[in-house]
Amino acid sequence: MNEGKHILVVDDELEMRQAIQEYLCLRGFRVSAVGNGEEMQTSLERDPADLVLLDLSMPGADGIELTRALKSSIGIGVIIVTAHGASEDRVLGLESGADDYIVKPFNFRELLARVNSVLRRIASSGERAALDPPARVVRLGDWIFDHATQTLSKGDGTNAQLSSGELDLLTIFIENADSPLSRDELLEQSAHREWGPFDRSIDVKITRLRRKIEADPSNPKIIRTVRNVGYVLKTSL
Repeated sequence: MNEGKHILVVDDELEMRQAIQEYLCLRGFRVSAVGNGEEMQTSLERDPADLVLLDLSMPGADGIELTRALKSSIGIGVIIVTAHGASEDRVLGLESGADDYIVKPFNFRELLARVNSVLRRIASSGERAALDPPARVVRLGDWIFDHATQTLSKGDGTNAQLSSGELDLLTIFIENADSPLSRDELLEQSAHREWGPFDRSIDVKITRLRRKIEADPSNPKIIRTVRNVGYVLKTSL
């Protein structure tokens, strides 16, 4: 299942990146490892990766900015791997576009589960795009979502820059348009894994989506909150 999937580990701690590389190689992945952001860019130009495991705290590098730069490339997954476990750090990391966030020290089996989850999510987004007919579009206020190209744009040519996680979430909303979805339903469909009862990452991603597509994110009209239920996407505005 993992054959051909290329993972790039970016961490300035030699022992950590070697341990991750060895563990994932034994699970069938093709793994590269570098020690800083500059080496990451060089590696990706030479050999594009399906997924990057990125440490936030590296000398001379802003991990958040590196994450944003990585997520500007559609189809590449990013999991932040860091010693910063505070909730505000997690929120900042997810708001930067990361698909997941794991805190050191971690269980390697948990890391593997998260790696597989993000790779499945990216693959399923690509499969949906390939199966949808080119003419299938949905209007969301001033925006138009094209299933064939998996793009969200306005008539003036403006495109919303969505991370793979945001795109996946928006697609799920559109497939269930006008039907309220609970957080558990959204998490189950978007992540394909079990989440803890206090996991709030879905709220973070919805906040990011609203900032990008709502005229007034504080008073959303497209993705609305349904009290005691969850969220609903409205197509008739």
